[in-house]
Amino acid sequence: MISRQRLPLWIACALAVLLVIGALLQVVRNLLWDLSYLLPQWLMGPVLLLAASLVIMLVYQVGWPWWKAFKRQNLGATENNRTPLSPPSSRHQAAKQSLESIDRLLERLQNDVVREGLKQERERVEQELARGDLVVVVFGTGSSGKTSLIRALLNEMVGDVGAPMGSTTSSQIYRLRLKGLNRSLQLVDTPGILEAGRDGLNREKEARQRASRADLMIVVVDSDLRAIELEIISSLANLGKRLLLVLNKCDLRGEEEERQLMAQLRGRCKGLLEHADVIACSAAPQSVPQPGKRPWQPPAEVDKLLRRLACVLHADGEELLADNILLQCRHLGDSGRQLLDRQRQQEARQCVDRYSWISGGVVAATPLPGVDLLGTAAVNAQMVMEVAKVYGVQLTRDRAQELAVSVGRTLAGLGIVKGGVALIGTALSVNLPTLLVGRAVQGVAAAWLTRVAGASFITYFQQDQDWGDGGMQEVVQRHYDLNRRDSSLERFLATALRRVVEPLQQEKRQQLPPRPGPRGEVDASGREHPKP
Repeated sequence: MISRQRLPLWIACALAVLLVIGALLQVVRNLLWDLSYLLPQWLMGPVLLLAASLVIMLVYQVGWPWWKAFKRQNLGATENNRTPLSPPSSRHQAAKQSLESIDRLLERLQNDVVREGLKQERERVEQELARGDLVVVVFGTGSSGKTSLIRALLNEMVGDVGAPMGSTTSSQIYRLRLKGLNRSLQLVDTPGILEAGRDGLNREKEARQRASRADLMIVVVDSDLRAIELEIISSLANLGKRLLLVLNKCDLRGEEEERQLMAQLRGRCKGLLEHADVIACSAAPQSVPQPGKRPWQPPAEVDKLLRRLACVLHADGEELLADNILLQCRHLGDSGRQLLDRQRQQEARQCVDRYSWISGGVVAATPLPGVDLLGTAAVNAQMVMEVAKVYGVQLTRDRAQELAVSVGRTLAGLGIVKGGVALIGTALSVNLPTLLVGRAVQGVAAAWLTRVAGASFITYFQQDQDWGDGGMQEVVQRHYDLNRRDSSLERFLATALRRVVEPLQQEKRQQLPPRPGPRGEVDASGREHPKP
């Protein structure tokens, strides 16, 4: 319900709207009355339709950009004024807050395809947050005996083992329960890594993806660690993943060889894994021949792995689950912020490009003795304000002018203004007549220097209004070096010829006097007659 204090305000607004509508209707009525004296009846309809179309187009061209800027400004103000979230009391709550921040990112993404992809990934992570199972992924090369190890674990684990819960073309997931563990367990058999061919690379990509989403990983090897295996273990351990390293096929080695190999593995993984998390086992021992009898098949030796697995899951299972979900939320949030940053960067570059040619056109139309306009031109201050709005920063005009002046002084102090004018002058003087070189060089140089300054401002706002350790000079110098590269400069000059130089050439042709025609014959009275 409307409060009594606001009732008079609402009544006044309604009356104002009625007055505006009445005035518009009166204007239309007067227009129709006047047109009835000037135009025939059959022509009034098309004329009114054309006029209405022009008004609608004008409103759209002017109002739509203003409305987008207004929405962006309100969105930035809303984010700045939003009450800061209280610190999460648990990892579960922290994951929920991370998903809420992703929802806010989704609202700001303009690309429908990118937004839908991020939304689907966000829904997957939310389902992960709601799941009740612990995920243990078995990871390793195809020859290390991963499948044999999983088979041995399934046969030895206490509890009911169901059929594969789901499968892809190369992975299988088994769901089971351990005694004393409140949650069920998903045991995932992943494709082997380090296989040749494109299919092998695709299977390895899937295995790495599965591993990155695991609560606990079992990495299976049958010898010393390869460089790629150690790299994978290091990257996952540094992300906070808990790993168990299993040396399989110990039945093929003697006790001394096994002891030395275990010492090597623990030494390579020092600082990444705990000493007890490197375990020796034999998932599928080779059969032993018996003269006159059937070969004897020794049982699998996975007791040490089972005990360590149960110990880790009972002690840290809940924390492993929460840490994994929170890690996925953080990765998803990082992906969303990268997408938003790319979108902002694209918008900011378009803004800088627009103001570069505005600056170039202004200078070319009104040439001045120097091109050192970056410190005083209002166009650059307005550019700073628009780039700031793209990044959700509200700047006053005074602050924008101050930034523009600072960058302009830096450009002059580093010699970039003189260097830029000389660079542009050398490139243009080859193909232009002498009469146009001065104005063209001033206009194109102003556009190019504005582009360098705009790129520096983008870096400044990307870094949360910070120039970095090297200060403004380093940022400006870097963008100057990037823009003077051959490929970048050639693309810029190709556009400059079309936007700045060609209009100057047309203007110069219009200002030249008409060429005289052929002289005629003069009669006795002094009049000139054209030759027949």
